[in-house]
Amino acid sequence: MDRHDALALAGAYFDGGRFFDDLSRRVALRTESDTGSVPPALAHYLEDELVPRLAPLGFECEIVANPVPDGGPFLIARRVEGPRLPTVLSYGHGDVVSGQDALWRDGLSPWQLVARGERWYGRGTADNKGQHTIALGALEAALKARDGRLGYNITWLIEMGEEAASPGLEAVCALRRHDLAADLFIASDGPRVRASHPTLFLGSRGAVNFTLRLKARERGYHSGNWGGVLSNPATVLAHAVATLVDARGRILVDALRPPPMSEALRRAVARLPIGGGADDPELSANWGEPGLTPAERLVGWNTLEVLALGAGAPQRPVNAIPAEAVAHCQLRFVVGTPWEDLARIVRQHLAAHGFGQVEVEVTLSGAATRLDLDNPWVGWALRSMEASSGQSPDLLPNLAGSLPNDIFARVLGLPTLWVPHSYPACAQHAPHEHLRAPLAREGLQVMAGLYWDLGEPDAPWREGALAALA
Repeated sequence: MDRHDALALAGAYFDGGRFFDDLSRRVALRTESDTGSVPPALAHYLEDELVPRLAPLGFECEIVANPVPDGGPFLIARRVEGPRLPTVLSYGHGDVVSGQDALWRDGLSPWQLVARGERWYGRGTADNKGQHTIALGALEAALKARDGRLGYNITWLIEMGEEAASPGLEAVCALRRHDLAADLFIASDGPRVRASHPTLFLGSRGAVNFTLRLKARERGYHSGNWGGVLSNPATVLAHAVATLVDARGRILVDALRPPPMSEALRRAVARLPIGGGADDPELSANWGEPGLTPAERLVGWNTLEVLALGAGAPQRPVNAIPAEAVAHCQLRFVVGTPWEDLARIVRQHLAAHGFGQVEVEVTLSGAATRLDLDNPWVGWALRSMEASSGQSPDLLPNLAGSLPNDIFARVLGLPTLWVPHSYPACAQHAPHEHLRAPLAREGLQVMAGLYWDLGEPDAPWREGALAALA
């Protein structure tokens, strides 16, 4: 068989209904990880769904307990064809966000895969059950087309806590570094830039969630009796936030602004379309850093967002000066930002503007990553994807959102390639999450082509690795 056969087998997996059946079983497992508990379904997903799928393909599978208390388990599955052969590490997560059952419209449920036209609804269809089901189906097709021998080794790492900020993932990667050692990382998560074209992205923006809090006193006081002589923490905090980001969304803290974009980065994002899809929101005019295109703002720049503001009782306000106010904020940032020093930077900035009484607490953080645009794996992947899809893929230097890519790039030291199979309006994390069937079928063939091409002589493995293929 040849490459064409690998793509045909991947298409047949979809056309014959096996893909729908596999995804249907997986969606039915209620693998919510963001509820503060570890439901049995997290382990069942690995033991009852993925191990039976991987073992017949020649993988040795091990369920790994999470070293972090109340964290979901991991699966490490290794398929070794030869100790001198190069190795691919792939990744996915079987956990999902809360189902939000009551918010799905009549006839739909987060725990039942329902096809309506080209949209397949269910929790995890886009994030991430559908995407790693695509990758596994494509791998099976490539294996069959190559008569059971890929010409390289492959390891799968599946976690069950990504939606809870991946507790224990870094520790497991550090502790099991030998078992996860590889030469290349390929995985699928996140959305395409646009539904009509495949996307390759090379990393992600980082994120720091932080809370600003101002407590003025132990309780509220009547606004008529005390208004004008007692400070209002909500008013003070609103002005404190306004020193961080202006009314047009421009970051005002110099130390939290990114380094200048390189010409290579500007060229890479020059033609990226942002928005414009049928279900995409209309872009806000004159919002964000002036002088940049929407793609540059989203991919090559930093953004500071206020996620939530709280003071008093918004649902039922009373005539009282609130005792305290809180703002939950987030910095999304690119490589080169001193994110690890954010708390000190923000405290010093606020103090310099007369708001030294505002408390700053970092609640969650993750680094930014971006594979060099001139890395040989980038051109190789783009050529493979175009050969499979017949379309020129969109190259996204880094995802605008965040993924645990820094663990694979930094802890394991791998070049990272991400090939997503969702699209921006998939309702990820919301009611009516869905996977578009044409994207799934095309994704199966794109991934089958990548798995096939990794076994070809022109794959840019590290120097000397291809000699072992002979």
